[in-house]
Amino acid sequence: MAYLQIENFKKNFDNVEVLKGINLSLNKGEVLSIIGSSGSGKTTLLRSINFLETPDVGVMTLDGEQLFNAENAKDYKDSELRVKRLNFGLVFQSFHLFPQYNVLHNITLAPTMLLKDKIKDYKKQLKLNAKTDKSLTRKVIKEKLLSFKKERLEEIEKDGLELVEKIGLSDKINNYPCELSGGQCQRVAIARALALKPKVLCFDEPTSALDPELTGEVLKVIRSLKDEDRTMIIVTHEMGFAKSVSDKIIFLSEGVVAEEGTPTEVFENPKSEKLIHFLSSVENKDGI
Repeated sequence: MAYLQIENFKKNFDNVEVLKGINLSLNKGEVLSIIGSSGSGKTTLLRSINFLETPDVGVMTLDGEQLFNAENAKDYKDSELRVKRLNFGLVFQSFHLFPQYNVLHNITLAPTMLLKDKIKDYKKQLKLNAKTDKSLTRKVIKEKLLSFKKERLEEIEKDGLELVEKIGLSDKINNYPCELSGGQCQRVAIARALALKPKVLCFDEPTSALDPELTGEVLKVIRSLKDEDRTMIIVTHEMGFAKSVSDKIIFLSEGVVAEEGTPTEVFENPKSEKLIHFLSSVENKDGI
């Protein structure tokens, strides 16, 4: 069974049918690129996978667990959805960094906020254990909680520092977003998504807000993630990049998968007239 399985995703906005029955599968460690014209449903599909939109129809399974079934969508609690969403990391077009925080703080903010729930759970467990273990006095429980929090914060900072190094911004660790280039901001956004250790990393046009000279540094980071066998879904208009980094390509047109295959099949042997027309209209800047 595929690592990620999407079955029959459909999504309407009012009377507009945006997704008309999307099926896709992805093995662990594979990279899937989604291409297509504006309005084809690419971003809606990505947002649906990340629980930012709720499909009207469809089922999603990840790593053998059914994460979503539209038939039960009304029954999902907000807390359940937050947990499900943590399986995915999403890098947006326009960074969405917090301007009041430096590079390291932007990267470690989400794991630090999630730590509050982990501390609550640990506290509940300690109190439960205290019913049978008389050595767990209030003082001991308080000490254990402080130690737990300190250790986890140190782990979060350590992970954050490693991510800063991974994206090549160790010299900018204390800089704020306003002091960074667009390419540097997008690299921070990638590190922030990685900080939550998602099973699937998603990108929504990660270079569309960048000048051409800054695009390369972001694509270099994404290529390095492929070398680590990370499972990724990339919505992109960079055809040369999609061809070089992807294991699979799907071409969306008018809310359906009009064609899919390997990069060689899609770019060198397109079958549908829609894909042939799309590729011919794309700027030939990457050698496609």
